[in-house]
Amino acid sequence: MLLLDELTEKVIGAAIRVHKELGPGLLESAYQECLFYVLKKEGLSVEKEKPIPVKFEDVELDCGYRIDLLVENRLVLELKAVENLTKVHFAQVLSYLKLGDYRLGLLLNFNVSLMKKGIKRIIN
Repeated sequence: MLLLDELTEKVIGAAIRVHKELGPGLLESAYQECLFYVLKKEGLSVEKEKPIPVKFEDVELDCGYRIDLLVENRLVLELKAVENLTKVHFAQVLSYLKLGDYRLGLLLNFNVSLMKKGIKRIIN
């Protein structure tokens, strides 16, 4: 099993490769499909659009929340293709981390000239 830092490094490398190939300006769904494909091809366990329930009064409720990509059941990926990341985007990832009891998430914005400018680590 990869350490979380090694897994994160592998995912960031894959995101950079996808971005170099496609460039900015596409829909989020295109980046999601390509990144999903690359990560699977690298032998990683990846779930796409993973439902994440809200726990309220000891009941799990499906409120429609979905994690874009969950890698190795440990790393939450939230993909964006926006002009600028906002506080709401960060809060969204943090909420997913808390709801799913995950430690680390990556907020990846593909609508940037250089991918490394679009990568934000969020820790629970």
